[in-house]
Amino acid sequence: MSNSPRNISVTLLGKEYVVACPAEAEEELLKAAAYLDKKMQDIRAGGRIIGSEKVAVMAALNITYELQSSQTAERQATSARLDQLSELIAHTLPDSGQP
Repeated sequence: MSNSPRNISVTLLGKEYVVACPAEAEEELLKAAAYLDKKMQDIRAGGRIIGSEKVAVMAALNITYELQSSQTAERQATSARLDQLSELIAHTLPDSGQP
């Protein structure tokens, strides 16, 4: 199986774009393009932003915000879980000062 990129067509706001993509990433690329297209359509449907370039920038900002918020929530959840495990270990292990 070749690792050379393939040309994949995606449609954003009714305009077709051809992008190079490794064969093994094609499905993920198509899902990402569909998600981006939906975000762009939602922004354009809001009627407050005109122009494909501005719509694309706003969609990029919204998606970046979503990603950062998700990562922050994951870090907080991981930190809370580590605190729980630390407490469990501290209560389970005998004090290190006693023989």
